[in-house]
Amino acid sequence: MENKSKLELDPLIEFIGKPSSQFTKADIIRYIEENQVEMLNFMYPAADGRLKTLNFVINDRDYLNNILSYGERVDGSSLFPFIEAGSSDLYVVPRFRTAFIDPFSELPTICFLCSYFNKDGDRLENSPEYTLHKASKAFTEVTGMTFEAMGELEYYIISDSDDAFMATDQKGYHESAPFAKYNEFRMMCMEYIARTGGQVKYGHSEVGNFTQDGKIYEQNEIEFLPTNVEDAADQLVLAKWIIRNLAYEYGLDITFAPKITVGKAGSGMHIHMQIMKDGKNQMLYNGVLSDAARKAIGGMMVLAPSITAFGNTNPTSYLRLVPNQEAPTSVCWGDRNRSVLVRVPLGWTTKKDMSSQVNPLEVPSDIEKLQKQTVEMRSPDGSADVYELLAGLAVACRYGFEMPDALEVAEETYVNVNIHRAEYKDMTANLVHLPDSCAASAKKLNEQRAIFEKYNVFSPGLIDGIIKSLESYKDASLRDELVDNPEKIQELVNTYFYCG
Repeated sequence: MENKSKLELDPLIEFIGKPSSQFTKADIIRYIEENQVEMLNFMYPAADGRLKTLNFVINDRDYLNNILSYGERVDGSSLFPFIEAGSSDLYVVPRFRTAFIDPFSELPTICFLCSYFNKDGDRLENSPEYTLHKASKAFTEVTGMTFEAMGELEYYIISDSDDAFMATDQKGYHESAPFAKYNEFRMMCMEYIARTGGQVKYGHSEVGNFTQDGKIYEQNEIEFLPTNVEDAADQLVLAKWIIRNLAYEYGLDITFAPKITVGKAGSGMHIHMQIMKDGKNQMLYNGVLSDAARKAIGGMMVLAPSITAFGNTNPTSYLRLVPNQEAPTSVCWGDRNRSVLVRVPLGWTTKKDMSSQVNPLEVPSDIEKLQKQTVEMRSPDGSADVYELLAGLAVACRYGFEMPDALEVAEETYVNVNIHRAEYKDMTANLVHLPDSCAASAKKLNEQRAIFEKYNVFSPGLIDGIIKSLESYKDASLRDELVDNPEKIQELVNTYFYCG
């Protein structure tokens, strides 16, 4: 694949000549008229987390101006369970900064992500997308800083087995072709995501790979760059849509489900976070993790049990979050430690220039200028409502700044050992554990809901709806029921195979 700049990958940015955050209606109309665009799509996530689409034929300039200016009506009761059919109309209004060229349409088509408005012309309080907006705003108002995030999107590709160059079972991490069969497909997904404005960091094959019933199951991951938390959510939702559509065109099957079989790696959706002020990363101070970062971690340690209500939303989530496997179950954090809930990855804090050591012709660069430190929440999975999850994390990090004992909580929950190993069992015995079911997660959310509802970030109606949805699974004893019952497990997996 030839090397292309960001401007070349995104035709709208290249044509309009400015970043998408500065797009105006006039810019969009000019592009449409000068490039013979025939169709326009409004896209918006519903309660199931998937994008819905409304198609428009561009009849004339007046019609185009009207739909871009005023949006359109949709049936909210078909999109969200909390909306009654008797008063179900909602407006969907496009956000111009999200405009992109549909890479799958044969007709030239521009798509927009939309926001929901109620009958009075106000943002829909219970909308997950608006909830994230409120969470981001509250974080900045409380801390004076901005909250950024990026996602790691894991998924399995399923296809017929050809029995050639079979990868080693559960050893697929960063595997190359031909042992990894779908590197080219992943690279195509990455390019399509970049064309729609996604800020892709990298992609690779992941640990999980196995064969079952004549099928190859290969796990892959695409990771993004940190950005404004609202844009980060939009990118993840669009990336899922792109990967699924491209897979359909290739005749492949895709799942973001947290667990698809026992004994094999599940798929997470890890979220990295960083706190910014005046364009500078605030996660480090003098080369070590800052008090600001530790306060944010303290908030996540307190609210981690209820964050599962947003990040682990169906019963198969809790087949992945089981003790002594790769996914975390204990509420703790650590440096470079993949057994903990919140990991502090390498952040280029060394003062040594590594590149010049292996490239002696290069002049050493100032590595101290790098600002790449993040912290990573490892519990969420692909069943998450992305907007609710990132809103919940923004609330948790903000809460860390409001807690008088946040630094003490962070110190008490720090772990520097592999907590999955039996010899450290006593050391970690007093740690809080994540919920083991949707029912338990709902209970934790109800206990901690006041923190999420503060500043009107999560509306009481939205919290009630999330709790009701989680309780509807009636899975409090499901883990025990599934012991030595592979048929029941497979039935459960099939039910939630296309979650999120």
